[in-house]
Amino acid sequence: MVRAPELGQNTSIVRFLIWDFDGTLWYRVGRWSSALHCVLEEAMPGRDFEREYLGAQLRRDFPWHTPELPHPELSSPDLWWDALLPVFVRAFEAGGMDPTTSRTLAGKVREAYVDPRHWRLFDDAVPALRDLSSRGWTHLILSNHVPELPEILHDLGLEDHLLRVFNSAESGYEKPHPRAFDGVLEKVAGAEAAWMVGDSLEADVRGAEALGLPAILVRGPRRGTHHHCEGLSGVAAIVEKA
Repeated sequence: MVRAPELGQNTSIVRFLIWDFDGTLWYRVGRWSSALHCVLEEAMPGRDFEREYLGAQLRRDFPWHTPELPHPELSSPDLWWDALLPVFVRAFEAGGMDPTTSRTLAGKVREAYVDPRHWRLFDDAVPALRDLSSRGWTHLILSNHVPELPEILHDLGLEDHLLRVFNSAESGYEKPHPRAFDGVLEKVAGAEAAWMVGDSLEADVRGAEALGLPAILVRGPRRGTHHHCEGLSGVAAIVEKA
């Protein structure tokens, strides 16, 4: 296996690929709705509840829904998750639970969401990482994600492919906010080349391009982007040709 260079290596001879996490290299089965469903089914097996109403409440009030608003005050994993408890309570109540039960269930979402049994790699993720490493590219992660992202990466067995992980839950800034890219820009300064790769037009592509980083949109339609490929196997052709 080709390993990433150690921290402190001269970046002037390194080429970087900055990867988004969720939806680009891997994904959580059922996303957030599934985590809440798991909590409900474990607590009340066989009970009917309004799944569609529950899921509808999860489309707002997460940190990445308002990337223009920094959240450095959520400086620990516990504080980060505590800030989401009202979202989960609202969702459970919309699904038919009473307020007291909803508060109890909301406290169980964190464990359900980070459960490694529900995380999956895209089939082309590891082959693409290995191929690009063999071509001299070093991999970073820049993600809007939960505080447990490093543990999720460990459980997926991907640590050997990555030099470093930058996470909004630690920085307090969500892509496409310019400050979300601060650590990455510092790391790649002076490098031979650096590209952002992600599945979000706004967060990944527009956010990176606004700061002078070329970007590739993956896993979706082109949508007016300069660089696009449906699968990760196409990334090498784009970055090697540039």
